[in-house]
Amino acid sequence: MLSTHGYFDPIPQLGRTDTGGQVVYVLELAKAISKLGIKVDIYTRWFEEDKKQVDPVPSYPDVNVIRIKAGLWEFIPKEFIYDVLPELTENMISYIRQNKLDYDFYHGHYVDAGIVTLEVAKAFHKPSFFTAHSLGAWKKDQMGGDPAEMEKKFNFQHRIQEEMRIFKNVNAQTVTSIVQMEKLEALYHFKPTNIIDIPPGVDIHTYQLPTQELLEQKTGLPQKYVFCISRIDTNKGHDFLLHAFDIVRKKIADIDLVIGGGSPNPKQREIELYQKMKDIISDKGMNGRVRLIGYVPDELMPVYYQQSEMFVLPSLFEPFGMTAQEAMACGKAVIASKFGGIRNVIEHGENGLLVDPSNSSEFADAMIRLLKNPERTKAIGKNAYKTVQEHFSWEAIALRFLDFFKQYIN
Repeated sequence: MLSTHGYFDPIPQLGRTDTGGQVVYVLELAKAISKLGIKVDIYTRWFEEDKKQVDPVPSYPDVNVIRIKAGLWEFIPKEFIYDVLPELTENMISYIRQNKLDYDFYHGHYVDAGIVTLEVAKAFHKPSFFTAHSLGAWKKDQMGGDPAEMEKKFNFQHRIQEEMRIFKNVNAQTVTSIVQMEKLEALYHFKPTNIIDIPPGVDIHTYQLPTQELLEQKTGLPQKYVFCISRIDTNKGHDFLLHAFDIVRKKIADIDLVIGGGSPNPKQREIELYQKMKDIISDKGMNGRVRLIGYVPDELMPVYYQQSEMFVLPSLFEPFGMTAQEAMACGKAVIASKFGGIRNVIEHGENGLLVDPSNSSEFADAMIRLLKNPERTKAIGKNAYKTVQEHFSWEAIALRFLDFFKQYIN
């Protein structure tokens, strides 16, 4: 497998720039596949000198993270990683040859890794597979803004061209939701026959219904809170959430908002986005009702979900939203975008609620309705838990991927 951007570690520090759901996805899929007796190496870019080149995944002897040097010893945002990909490709091919490795196939994740995957697979006359995770044209369509500024910031034109080349040349590909397949046809005018929908999975052994002991565990968070966690990025909808919560807190006195996520050591871009959130909070006089908690260690994630009143996913553009699934696995009612990929998992009013996050009153009304009706909220959470248990364990997703690989490997 290839996942070439962000900080990819065997135990990931989630929330760092470009280091979120996709890293979890690739690691958990690799681990679940290894349980079926198949060895998996995950290739990523090596840009931190203190990291080992071959980094085993703890407790999974058949899974390694392998780092390949490309470019200077410095982080490169995913939007501008393209210039070092030819060097990464060349060095990866050399590494595989020098170590006499023989892979059955290569599976790239996201556009940058897809570019490398095509070339490496061709060099070894092996099949190539691809999972986009996110579509450049869909992100561009959803984000709007000044076209010149958006192009400068996100490099959309180059990304979309490369995505199209990958779509046309891999043996087969997956999307994480049916809505992504629809967007592929609508925005790329491309309807491949070698594509299937396989959603992300959930670690149901970590994210599960809380025991009484976990519900009583001291966390330092408010007694009653709405929870949100994600990378800190422009497209995550934190501004939508803050505007909506301003309505909520004026109608319900005993509820707080907790926003988690971000890097342990935030860089300038992240610091600036945090400041924008703080400015909204201050302007609306919500300093006593909203808590920005920053990076959340893995071991605290389940209990933060479990002790919340509900989970909200405010991003308008979200190909899927693995945090929503994790919250559902913990028996929590989730409010998410009706435009995102999660809409194929959430049946509105049954196992979650779907809204337009950019519509403050609609978003706020959904939160208020759940907060005022705890029995209904509990029932929705129970249904959410059942949905994840029955359909979205990583073990079940790994079996679906093996069937997919077997179908298209020749």
